[in-house]
Amino acid sequence: MTHPTRGLRRLVALAAAALVLPLLASSPAAAAAPSYVALGDSYSSGVGTRSYISDGSSCQRSTYAFPSLIAAARGYALNFRACSGAKIPDVTNTQLSALSASTKYVTISVGGNDAGFADVLTECAQPGWMSNCDGAINTAQAYINNKLPGALATLYASIRSRASAARVVVVGYPRVFMGEDCNAGTWFSPAEETRLNATANLLNGKLSSAASARGFAFANPTSRFTGHAVCDSTEWLNGLSNPVSESYHPNRLGHASGYTPLVSPLLTGAAVRPDAATMRTATASGAVLAEQQRAYAAADAGIRPQEFRAPDLTSHRARVAARHAGIHLERWLARH
Repeated sequence: MTHPTRGLRRLVALAAAALVLPLLASSPAAAAAPSYVALGDSYSSGVGTRSYISDGSSCQRSTYAFPSLIAAARGYALNFRACSGAKIPDVTNTQLSALSASTKYVTISVGGNDAGFADVLTECAQPGWMSNCDGAINTAQAYINNKLPGALATLYASIRSRASAARVVVVGYPRVFMGEDCNAGTWFSPAEETRLNATANLLNGKLSSAASARGFAFANPTSRFTGHAVCDSTEWLNGLSNPVSESYHPNRLGHASGYTPLVSPLLTGAAVRPDAATMRTATASGAVLAEQQRAYAAADAGIRPQEFRAPDLTSHRARVAARHAGIHLERWLARH
């Protein structure tokens, strides 16, 4: 026979459990983590942060990149599809399959590789007597003006059709320069830097217009990165780097202090400013992210990284250009 006091205690405990269990089931910890898919190129994957997950690809995805930091801070389930070198066709063919009706959040940065920015920077970094910087910039601007808007419209429509309920943020590109080139081994003139920055502005304008037309938010990093360009006292963008593939991309500060507080309010409704705990959580997610992305390694293998190439003034091309310009190359090198 059950003692009356014990029976009463048991009834109280069962009643309490009946009240608590529904609350636990509806708590954030018990619910499935919101799905966040990060699409795009090297500015989203984290090239420039010098630490990348081992996922069997050359995409250079970093736990220090803004998608990882936002996911860590908010507890989102990140599918990190952004890949170094990605162009609009690459996003369409290899990344959009990660989207579904259950996707809650999407970020995307793409368009810079389509406009050939790595090749433009490579051309303009050479001394004026051996480069055609203006021609390279003209070609990039012609693409941005004439072909990019249609390509973006098609891409953004595909994103919306696959992730019909997702909040989507299109992420732009910062101005790389602020009027000086302090790196030994590159020769960007002030006039070239002005035109390169104007081209970044043009690209951001087209991205913003296409995003607005589709009802997506646009994260413009121009003002956020002002004072933190290449050669500024606190760089958020790498200059000429070793390895050279890190050049002219946001570094860890660029992602943590630049992109993350910029993108997060548009994506989540509140700004994320990564603290030590967020950084630890993001770093700890590396193994899980790597395992997840290995499933896409075969698809990612077709994406070719678009990398800046440092000037080689010992090359045959440089010597021919110097002769045509009437420059004695050895003397010129000795002075520079």
